[in-house]
Amino acid sequence: MAAVTESASVGVIGGSGFYELLENAREVVVETPFGPPSDSFFLGEIDGVTVAFLPRHARGHRILPGEINYRANIWGMKALGVHYVLSASAVGSLREHLEPLHVVVPDQLFDRTKARPSTFFGEGVVVHMGFADPFCPYTSKVVVEAGRAAGATVHEGGTYVCIEGPQFSTRAESNVYRQLGFDIIGMTNLQEAKLAREAELCYATMAMVTDYDVWYEGEEDVTLEQVLENVRRNVATAQAIVRRAVVALDQQRDCTCRHAVESAINTPADLIPAATKQKLDLLIGKYLA
Repeated sequence: MAAVTESASVGVIGGSGFYELLENAREVVVETPFGPPSDSFFLGEIDGVTVAFLPRHARGHRILPGEINYRANIWGMKALGVHYVLSASAVGSLREHLEPLHVVVPDQLFDRTKARPSTFFGEGVVVHMGFADPFCPYTSKVVVEAGRAAGATVHEGGTYVCIEGPQFSTRAESNVYRQLGFDIIGMTNLQEAKLAREAELCYATMAMVTDYDVWYEGEEDVTLEQVLENVRRNVATAQAIVRRAVVALDQQRDCTCRHAVESAINTPADLIPAATKQKLDLLIGKYLA
């Protein structure tokens, strides 16, 4: 694989509305051991901070949530030297007070996906990493403060249930998720968060509420048209949050996220196959020396 010569401090994963934020934008292709990412990375500056933006579903929204190569996407961020990853995601609300056009910065995840790769490891190396708190608390706090400074209605904390999709929930599922105590529902953030932790990146989500799923009798059932309209209305809010957050993040700050794998490798170094060591050098090489 070709060496990555570009670098960035902050990564942003989301929709196409972030291109216009970048100054001096250039397109960078990153090769990974897990195949190609969703698209090229777009590197540029936001108020002097170098940012790497990746369109999660590719330009033109061509990739289903279950088809996204999450490993390649997060590997690409790591290869570019990113420390912080901000995820902008459209979600449905499972609570009446979490209204469309509000922003939720969740602190918990629940997995309802089925067969998506969620780890970089295997092939001779076993890593059991703590994941009790799946989002970086420092980065999440910065996003909350940036959102409120931008004038958005921001809810701090909550549980994001990640479903397989691409279909929206049945009415029975939506009501069960509410009974289980979940707050918002989406299709993408579970794998991103797990892989970001394995890559020792600080990851936070700004969940942009677009609808009430199908549980709320006071609203029409969720439709693609409704979601896309509110996504468009949320773009300016998401841009304002990102602009403030990337400047506020302390690039020199240490964090437990950045040492997540240090004591989680179960396999003795001398038993890890050479090919696996080489493949995963970016992630574990410093711990096997």
